[in-house]
Amino acid sequence: MDKRVHVALYCRASSEDQKKKNVEMRLSDLRKYCEQRDFRIYKEYSDEGVLGTKDKRPTLDELMVDAQKRRFDIVLVWRFDRFARSSKNLITAFEEFRHLGIDFISYQENIDTSSSLGKAIFAIVSAIAELERSIIIERVKAGLRRRKEKSLKLGPPINLNLDVNQLRELRNQGLSFSKIGKVVGACPATIYQTLKKNVSESPVNMG
Repeated sequence: MDKRVHVALYCRASSEDQKKKNVEMRLSDLRKYCEQRDFRIYKEYSDEGVLGTKDKRPTLDELMVDAQKRRFDIVLVWRFDRFARSSKNLITAFEEFRHLGIDFISYQENIDTSSSLGKAIFAIVSAIAELERSIIIERVKAGLRRRKEKSLKLGPPINLNLDVNQLRELRNQGLSFSKIGKVVGACPATIYQTLKKNVSESPVNMG
């Protein structure tokens, strides 16, 4: 039984690249890297003609499924931006690989999470990402506190000084709440709530 480390290679070429030529060039670098370290290549995954900003990459999705089944020990990529579309996605993938006991190597950046230095770099990047998340959460909480202090309602206002008689007339003409909203410049929910609040004063079609 072959007890060598099993490695998954991943490459991506965007539509701006020369697709197959660039993918093959990068895969060649990764193959040589594996040969020099006596790694066994489990499988080569490549997405061709896929922009880095795309949420869906069929082959990368396949790699992540195989990772969850622990079919390899290391994920080897040519460069970070050829793997993840953002730092957030990169950290998310790192965390999943770490949980599964899978190491991550970037050929161009020369970062290997199986090494002490690689682990340290990963810890720093993770800490920065966590700090960014904490800052965003705190900003949201601060905004909610300010609104509460100013006694502002958290939601759309029920009445925006709308002409109730005009709303009744439009509604009784058969217009939907959505169409009435377009006429008077208010959202359908506001139209409904305003009419509901004043429905006792004069008959109006609320159905």
